[in-house]
Amino acid sequence: MQLSGRVAVGKRSRRRFHPAQVIFVAFAVSALAGTGLLLLPIAKAGPGGATWVEALFTAVSAVAVTGHVVVDTPTYWTPFGQVVILALIQLGGLGVMTFATFVGVVVVRRLSFRSRLNTATETKALGPGEVRGLVLGVVRVSLLVEGVVAVILALRFALGYGYSPGEAIWLGVFHGVSSFNNAGFALFSDSMIGFVSDPVISLTVCASIILGGLGFPVLFELRKRFRRPLLWSMNTRLVLAFTVALLVLGTLFITALEWNNPATLGDLAWHDRILAGFFQSVQTRTAGFNSVDISQLNGATLLGMDALMFIGGGPAGTAGGIKVTTFGVLLFILIAEVRGDAVVNVFGKRLSRAVHRQAIAVVLVSVALVVVSTIAIMIISGLDLDRVLFETISAFGTVGLSTGITASLPVPAQLILVLLMFLGRLGPITFATALALRPRSILYQLPKERPIIG
Repeated sequence: MQLSGRVAVGKRSRRRFHPAQVIFVAFAVSALAGTGLLLLPIAKAGPGGATWVEALFTAVSAVAVTGHVVVDTPTYWTPFGQVVILALIQLGGLGVMTFATFVGVVVVRRLSFRSRLNTATETKALGPGEVRGLVLGVVRVSLLVEGVVAVILALRFALGYGYSPGEAIWLGVFHGVSSFNNAGFALFSDSMIGFVSDPVISLTVCASIILGGLGFPVLFELRKRFRRPLLWSMNTRLVLAFTVALLVLGTLFITALEWNNPATLGDLAWHDRILAGFFQSVQTRTAGFNSVDISQLNGATLLGMDALMFIGGGPAGTAGGIKVTTFGVLLFILIAEVRGDAVVNVFGKRLSRAVHRQAIAVVLVSVALVVVSTIAIMIISGLDLDRVLFETISAFGTVGLSTGITASLPVPAQLILVLLMFLGRLGPITFATALALRPRSILYQLPKERPIIG
């Protein structure tokens, strides 16, 4: 009996966590560490320190690269607090396990198989064998894009708006990191409203957001096979096709509906209206900056932006939402079903049936989270559906756009948004996998039967 007890203990001690569980815990620990730093008096401007809700909300929003805020970032937080937020954005954008692996590669110069497996799960890599090169590539691309964007923005802030060199560099670096990571945190109290007619700042920020939202697998493939589109993978084709389509449709939709709205686009020159419409369309890719007052948008515009935010950007990158690939897969499944096709073909390739189930599961779980959270916040706050739904989808999609109600919400409602941001960054399926104790192996199959559908 004593020997069997030792064996049991030994087995328990050797129990390995699923990679999804490790990622879940790593993000949670990072958010709590950021909360602790933001609670320090040195992080808050003025006397005293931030409340635990303010610190937790801001830390989770930064790690989840969302941009939702309950306090004004440039005035409430000191330079130390802003640096903490910037570090959390970079950590959340790269991925906690990706960052840890990068440190291991650079410092220790060796990785355990478990570390490679965890990172492969987080980055959606095909296998642990390719992790080292992938992680180094992710870091190089991130720093390169952020650096170029920071230089352009810094020069514009210094030469066009009279900021001192130090201020311009800090503004350039902060917004370069925030934009590429699709975070949406800004060091201006009105976000980017002051630059609504500035094509240099608006288009630079948009380009950074789009690149970050494509996802690293797409960026790497474009770098290798940019001139050979016939060799592009199904993932790359789906991301590029639907990103372009949704950006164009979003621009046309927002610009048309807000064209004569004096509170948003109506008082701008015609070319500035198009620029502002494009800017808002890009932000729905999960970035969260705004160059017009979101609270003044028409109800129909808000609903259309809800759909765009829910879809989000590309997988395995800095974007949120259900991802354009999930949306594209469901659209092709619908087309195949309407046409009566036996299989689903996407850009000349047959779609795996396992992907059908994954796409449907992601959408159903995501819809459930948004609906339940919206109802709960409406009950708690007493606010109308339009604004609450916009807020919950923005949080779940890690977008960060807001109609201005976030700071005034009761604490329980703010905590619901915190949970949504966290789940949105990890992905509902990753979260569910993290909570599962172990995989189930079913060694039998039940007889088939078809219910009536529709």
